[in-house]
Amino acid sequence: MRMRSELNESYQDQTPSPSAAAATSNHLATSTLNDARAIEDIGFPFEQLSQIAELESWRKEVSRPIYHLHKWWAQRLGSVFRAILIATFKPKGTDVLSNFYQVVRLDRPVVFDPFMGSGTTIGEALKLGARAIGRDINPVAHFAVRNAIAVHFRSKVTEVFKAIEADVASAIREFYKARLPDGRIVDVLYYFWVKVVACPECGSAVDLFSSYVFASHAYSSRHPDAKALCPQCGSINSIRYDAELAVCAGCQQAFNPQQGPARGTKATCRSCSAIFPILAAVRQQGGPPRHRLYAKLVLLKDGSKLYLPSDEIDIGLYEQARRALARRADAYPAVEIQPGYNTNQAINYGYRHWHEMFNERQLLCLSLLAERIRNIPERSLRELFVCLFSGALEFNNMFTSFKGEGTGAVRHMFSHHILKPERTPLEANLWGTPKSSGAFSTLFKSRVLKAIEYSENPFELRPIREDGQIRSAKIYGLSMPLGHDVSEDYTKYSSGCDVYLSTGDSSSTDIASESVDAVVTDPPFFDNVHYSELADFFHVWQRHILGGPTAFTTRSANEVQTGDPKVFAERLSRVWHECHRVLRPNGRLVFTYHHSRAEGWRAVLESLMVAGFNITACHPVKSEMSVAQPKHQAKDPIDLDIIVVCRKRRPGDAVSRDFQQILNEGTSCSGEQIARFNRARRLLSRNDVRVILMAHVIRGLSWASSEKSAVSVLDLLGKELEIVIDRLFDRQP
Repeated sequence: MRMRSELNESYQDQTPSPSAAAATSNHLATSTLNDARAIEDIGFPFEQLSQIAELESWRKEVSRPIYHLHKWWAQRLGSVFRAILIATFKPKGTDVLSNFYQVVRLDRPVVFDPFMGSGTTIGEALKLGARAIGRDINPVAHFAVRNAIAVHFRSKVTEVFKAIEADVASAIREFYKARLPDGRIVDVLYYFWVKVVACPECGSAVDLFSSYVFASHAYSSRHPDAKALCPQCGSINSIRYDAELAVCAGCQQAFNPQQGPARGTKATCRSCSAIFPILAAVRQQGGPPRHRLYAKLVLLKDGSKLYLPSDEIDIGLYEQARRALARRADAYPAVEIQPGYNTNQAINYGYRHWHEMFNERQLLCLSLLAERIRNIPERSLRELFVCLFSGALEFNNMFTSFKGEGTGAVRHMFSHHILKPERTPLEANLWGTPKSSGAFSTLFKSRVLKAIEYSENPFELRPIREDGQIRSAKIYGLSMPLGHDVSEDYTKYSSGCDVYLSTGDSSSTDIASESVDAVVTDPPFFDNVHYSELADFFHVWQRHILGGPTAFTTRSANEVQTGDPKVFAERLSRVWHECHRVLRPNGRLVFTYHHSRAEGWRAVLESLMVAGFNITACHPVKSEMSVAQPKHQAKDPIDLDIIVVCRKRRPGDAVSRDFQQILNEGTSCSGEQIARFNRARRLLSRNDVRVILMAHVIRGLSWASSEKSAVSVLDLLGKELEIVIDRLFDRQP
């Protein structure tokens, strides 16, 4: 009872008389707005849109290749933002799902994204006929979006690629050759390496294998054949992926393929049986661990593949590359890695410079490509191929690993959203073959050409049922083509250009006051994944090729993304303040968000209220990539984003209600939205239920007269919210 009294007093102390309470409904105060939008409609079809988004999420780079020309993190789904934009500019009562598959041409409204990231809002707005303004504090994001949205002529791009191929491809390919036992020369697809440390007790070299099974099928239960390395003689053996006993075909010694010297954070020396901490052994070496080449996968003339142990020819070819690299001046960017949450793991492993993440053959071949790209005369083409080069960096370093047969073979270095040193790294053929994964030539087809193709002729995905399964059909002709002259000056944009992109702190822009019709964005999460720390990996190479600013980091003291909830709320509020300034009086701020912790919701509520916004609607919708590694590793993964719809606070908007009304209303709205998902055959995790309820609670609290009273209620509601979350979660069928 005491807690309820505190909650009521905290909320009501600073609120006006309850005369406005009657104006509230499931979506606060929207019934009183003459200009209510479809995005504020309780019937917004989030469950059907989630089915469309689900199809896109499985192959985002295929479904929306324009936003995957360059790596960025937490890329949002284009289909979700298409629906958001349509519903933001259509009146309440519009059939959003029907409009999604119609030719929609907005009357050139101005859409601003202050956290443009990979450019999803920008692209979707332009496809619908809107004018777009994008800004991001990170120059890598700005660089990626500018190239994705710009005009690129397929014939000219292909011509430049062929010229690069003629000039450097053969020189690169020569470093990825192998000789078969019968003397034939073949291409190497992948080299297999293992990190090696010295045993602190006896000094023997210890391979950091956790398992000697180094190659298996991605769907091993259906395709059980695998390859294991003999720890005695280095022969390659064909085994079942889960075999615990194997007899080497080379030396006849029995071994357990599942047990390597490395177990978690420790390793066992095979020579003296000493067990030691791996990290301590690494630090004693005074630099990154050295690597040992032990196997390769070659491509035969008939298109088949063959696993072979490494030999003296492989070692000699690598040594040849090492000597060639030593003769090249300024071959790569020698830039120190700055300490940070997402870089300290690599630093602790002895990595001090970005180039140490590559072996010497990779550095040599990358330098050949970089030099050739630097000499492309036309800026737009030079920058486009730097984007392609960045893709090659992502898949061609010693932080990648082997995913196995039956899928793209190379697991790129950011699959875990961290800089995780790989104990058994994979070196891919940089130029590539027709059977390669992550190579410069294959990425040209899968990223550059696919992006241009989509830009010329965009499509949407429609779910169709075939043979009892849901598949997707591509629907063309709904959107305007992309390919725009990108303005980097607001004055030029204001004279009629379609798109204006800039780099910098979005809490301070040169956009005219009350000139934006809608702000549509996906702000950084309050968490410990700092995009700028990861983006520096690309930035140092981009500056190496293109020149420009001497700063070799993309980090900024004004980044919104941070692990400190107070700093996050304060910096986010500054950006919302700027959005409030540039928005027209009847404009909407719409963004997607989710978080599993109360601090994340508290920060959003506080930042919006301080900036002068009320929340008018909240809709759950499918989030991000269904196959993302961090999602698979989470105990209770979040599969939903919340679409948060806001408008500027107006005089008399504050509503006086006690916390129980807010909690009851939030519970009711959440229960109905969960039930709608359940009827669409989607069961939600407990954390999904949490994000829906938290969104509706902060929606109700956002109408208080002050952020202090609203935030204090949210802080005190903790235990009651947990009880409601359990009840809503258990109510699912």
